[in-house]
Amino acid sequence: MPGVTLEARELSKWFGSRTAVESVSFTAHEGEVIGLLGPNGAGKTTTIRMLSTVLPPTAGDFEVAGVPSSRPADIRARIGVLPESSGYPGHQTGLEYLTYHARLFGCSRDDAKRTAVRLLGQVGLTERANTRIATYSRGMRQRLGIARALVNDPAVVFLDEPTLGLDPAGQKEILTLVRTIAEAHGTTIVLSTHTLPEVEQVCSAVLILDRGKVISAGTVADVTSADANRQSGRLRVPPGEVPRAKEVLAAVPGVTVTPDDRRDVVVLTATDGMNKALAAVLNAGIPVLSFEIEGTRLSDAFLALTRGGAS
Repeated sequence: MPGVTLEARELSKWFGSRTAVESVSFTAHEGEVIGLLGPNGAGKTTTIRMLSTVLPPTAGDFEVAGVPSSRPADIRARIGVLPESSGYPGHQTGLEYLTYHARLFGCSRDDAKRTAVRLLGQVGLTERANTRIATYSRGMRQRLGIARALVNDPAVVFLDEPTLGLDPAGQKEILTLVRTIAEAHGTTIVLSTHTLPEVEQVCSAVLILDRGKVISAGTVADVTSADANRQSGRLRVPPGEVPRAKEVLAAVPGVTVTPDDRRDVVVLTATDGMNKALAAVLNAGIPVLSFEIEGTRLSDAFLALTRGGAS
């Protein structure tokens, strides 16, 4: 079984009377990609800052690769971090930038350059190695930032919103890179994101925070199955029957009608299956032209767990 690389125990952070993070506990293993989710202000960035030793915990502790949080300098030697907002010296080339950071971790000049060349190849920037970072696109800079987070061969890498502001092609490149790093090197990656499909694509586990507390944790399948009884559906009826269909459905226990602008579709959710909803419409004599039931998605579970908080 893969070894434990990251363990948080009752981790908390208070700013005066405000609690940003409260009693967060979880364990991560080699090669895992953990999706850190939550509405704005849920405590995701504060959690990453504590685990990367930028902020000291108010209470609780953690370990990275067996190193306790009481030794922050040793932890920093074993982690890599890509912050949400990361600056880059535009006058340097990608090769110079990575060589400099490898030197900061004690590599000799020759070893640092070899490391830089290897990482540039790994993130697909070999052809831009000797061009100034100022000429890089946002996606290229994000890939360069991931390469920088890997210069010390870390056990754990923290990526805070790595695909923010990228187009779909750029998002796909970053996610493919994340998955490759975890699989090829056994690196644990903690991925904080607001884009739920990203988590479903690359994450092996999910940690959902709300108001600083862990409200759900486990595999994507575990989290979605907890919301499995809550289904979404689209009921298509003749346009003139939509108001009556909504009225009938609103009277069915456990069924909620979602506002929708389409003139012949009623969107609904049900916490106890869709059979009662469909039966009620048919018993009212309303013609049903089609009825589509969606499988439970991570986004459904997320919204249910966080009381509909913004993703």
